[in-house]
Amino acid sequence: MQLYTRILIGMVVGVVLGALLGPNSSLLTHDVAWLSVGAQWLAVVASLVGRVFLALIKMVVVPLVFFSLILGIASLGDVRKLGRIGGLTLGYFTATTVAALTIGVALTNLFRPGALMSAHDRAMLLGGNDATPVMNAAAGAPSMLDQLVAIVPSNPVTALAQGEMLQIIFFATMLGIALTLLAKERAKPALDLCATLNDAMIVVLDLSMMLAPYGVAALLFKVVGTTGLGVLVALGAYAGVVLLGLLLHAVLIYVPLVRLGARLPFLGFLKAIRAAIVLAFSTSSSSATLPVTLRSVETNLNVSNDVASFVLPIGATVNMDGTALYQGVAAVFIAQIYGIDLSLADQATIVASATMASIGTAGVPGAGMLTLAMVLATVGVPVEGVALILGIDRILDMFRTTLNVIGDATATVFVARMTGETPKVAAAV
Repeated sequence: MQLYTRILIGMVVGVVLGALLGPNSSLLTHDVAWLSVGAQWLAVVASLVGRVFLALIKMVVVPLVFFSLILGIASLGDVRKLGRIGGLTLGYFTATTVAALTIGVALTNLFRPGALMSAHDRAMLLGGNDATPVMNAAAGAPSMLDQLVAIVPSNPVTALAQGEMLQIIFFATMLGIALTLLAKERAKPALDLCATLNDAMIVVLDLSMMLAPYGVAALLFKVVGTTGLGVLVALGAYAGVVLLGLLLHAVLIYVPLVRLGARLPFLGFLKAIRAAIVLAFSTSSSSATLPVTLRSVETNLNVSNDVASFVLPIGATVNMDGTALYQGVAAVFIAQIYGIDLSLADQATIVASATMASIGTAGVPGAGMLTLAMVLATVGVPVEGVALILGIDRILDMFRTTLNVIGDATATVFVARMTGETPKVAAAV
């Protein structure tokens, strides 16, 4: 049985068990002692398995990105080619992020979901969620200038140890360029070592993915089991606008880029990266999904390691189309609930600030909440309004992370085609 099939089965099992044995389950309201004890033990086991699985995947991310990026840049053999790929990549990410935000803000203005929420629902959501940690984190966030300066690591070893992806990408890029400029006989031992360690990380990834069906089931059990249906109903219109926006962005932006830009069938493209899509949905982490995405585009879409190892690590850190769209919807939605009329200039500020804030957003569950708080502050919307959507954020995080990962893969095949490669869907897919 294929891995993605086993992962899908794990997703179904996790959802069903979460619905039946979660804290909001009707089964547990009958106060059956053995059932309650069993559910508690299942929750403990699910938490353990889910955390171990995520830890195993994240363990591979930093070394795999570091070594593959060095190899990819060194194999280009020409710094000017790196400049072309880098320019295309950053231009793509900026354009699609702005498009995502525009779609999100436009849909929220069109459907006005904030006007549909009653005062009772608003009071319930504000009272049931504590936004203080998010507000404190937003208040202590560095300025954009500080974030740009911080891309250059003062201590590369610390950056590697702490998993600071932008700093790791910068250091690996500089090291790859340096090895390219060295004489071949001088650079060969270092590149051979990087190649060996990169291959070893792929083997570790393969071993870790054996746990994927169980890890995915455990993660979804926790998500479904702890999400109350009442909150979902109260936020149904908001969630509907977010999901519609994500779908429109995929159809209006990614489909033309894949079909016309990369010259690939879109359904075949999705099929080729399905393992990454399923993992992104279940983990809500583009960083944790990165190794699987990297292998999918190289093996199933015929993209060279030169391009994939450069575009995908940057994409997992910078390209957050789904997160940006959600922030645009959420900012206008919260303003509508508070009765704040945002001008066109305010909404343009949301698009600009969310675009900048998405750069460097951690590819981990819930990171979008922090950047949303920063965006709200720029247009004078009460930051505590994030409490209104905390209850549903984890579920929407799964969908927007999926779009982020599809966007990363789209960027990879697009840049590959623009730089002279010929991406194609493998026959075995």
